[in-house]
Amino acid sequence: MPLVPSILRRVVINKMQTEIVKVQAGWFDFRADGQQAFGSQNAQLVIEEPQAQQAIAKAVSFLQQGEAIGIPTETVYGLAANALDGHAVAKIFAAKNRPQDNPLIVHVSSLTMLEKLVPKLPPVYLPVIQRCWPGALTLILPTSSLIPSSVTCGQATVAVRMPSHPVARAIIDQCGFPLAAPSANSSGKPSPTLASHVMDDLRGKIPLIVDGGACDVGLESTVLDGLRTPPAILRPGGYTYEQLHALPGMEALQVYRKHFVDQQLEAAPTTPGMKYRHYSPEAMVVLIEDTQDFDEVWPKELAAMENMGMHKVGLLTSDGKNRDSASLPSLSSSTSSSCLVYPMGTTPEEVAKHLFQGLRDMDAQGVDIIFVQGVAEDNHGMAVMNRLRKAASKTIQ
Repeated sequence: MPLVPSILRRVVINKMQTEIVKVQAGWFDFRADGQQAFGSQNAQLVIEEPQAQQAIAKAVSFLQQGEAIGIPTETVYGLAANALDGHAVAKIFAAKNRPQDNPLIVHVSSLTMLEKLVPKLPPVYLPVIQRCWPGALTLILPTSSLIPSSVTCGQATVAVRMPSHPVARAIIDQCGFPLAAPSANSSGKPSPTLASHVMDDLRGKIPLIVDGGACDVGLESTVLDGLRTPPAILRPGGYTYEQLHALPGMEALQVYRKHFVDQQLEAAPTTPGMKYRHYSPEAMVVLIEDTQDFDEVWPKELAAMENMGMHKVGLLTSDGKNRDSASLPSLSSSTSSSCLVYPMGTTPEEVAKHLFQGLRDMDAQGVDIIFVQGVAEDNHGMAVMNRLRKAASKTIQ
């Protein structure tokens, strides 16, 4: 197993003031050269709004000083630091209390920046990059001597993506160096999709949060390993199996745990999201995979827990049914005093966008147990169910 870099064990986070700076995605524009094969991936940043320039300058200043800060991306908010500076990377692990053998994803703003790290890209990735970047897709690449081992946790590969969120991309562009950026939450908790979620978890641990509004995707990026034969999705996310399978070179694409397992990969993962329990709120989470029987199953499951003190119940639903107090099953006073309902949406894309916020909102309301209605596992539903199974204390099929 790869050795844990000693630098990660020496960082102590002192309490600090955490500032929030608000920006708008529309303040930033990336203009592509339509004549280039990879024009979108090497687009030029244009900032005309003075407020935007000031906000980016503040973010860049902290990053250049080796600090870790919260930034918006299209997937979830990231905790970003200079990916080429081992001391800065150590602050990510310390602020999140992240397991030290859980690798980080490196974020670049352009193909030119990536080529400085990995001069020769594997040909299998070129059609994928052209179609999917910038976007919610991470690629497993041969690592570089420029990247500290603390980023890769000693692996021979590095996970890289190019975010499509204009604020994240602008910050990286103006820094001039790539950023390591896992989700900006305390390790194990639901990922943050609002700046307020980052503040809830990391207040006093980081100096700055750039507030770019709600994240569009709501789940982390898909991780694609094209170095394997056949290529494999190691973590489902913002890009679906169906979308990737249609690309040249991806005809034999597999999905980890659906088509194969690898014990060595489990023990020493090349990407985050594989080894540890993730995305869990304080409340107990029960996933009910059979969506048709949801309203029959959860009351019975709750009744079976009547001696466990589950007095406040939360329901995260995905079928669009109206569940007001009159339509809910009667709950005996011995098992529950109240029931809160959070409709996540009716499509997998809507559920993905609202899942983590729903889990966090239920915690904020002080519920004791959350029953979550599953979704079909095609398209974005695969990523939703992946996150729910990792968050759940119990799964009912």
